[in-house]
Amino acid sequence: MLKIYSKTSCPHCDSAKQFLESKDIEFEVINIEKDSEAKEFLVGEGHRSVPQIYKDDELFVEGGYSALIKLTEDEIKAKL
Repeated sequence: MLKIYSKTSCPHCDSAKQFLESKDIEFEVINIEKDSEAKEFLVGEGHRSVPQIYKDDELFVEGGYSALIKLTEDEIKAKL
């Protein structure tokens, strides 16, 4: 299952969630404003923005929402 590292009032995060929902792809949302360990994880991975999308603790797509929407449905399913 995908994990979307997100924060409150983040339009790109909301768009990423809506995009995945439209493709019937399950995901878990982790709000880094409420989960300090998650925030530390992202910072440790070198990220400075959200959303960041991970699968099995590996970056699913480099570039967050902008990169996610460039993937075809087949590419997404192949990566899952």
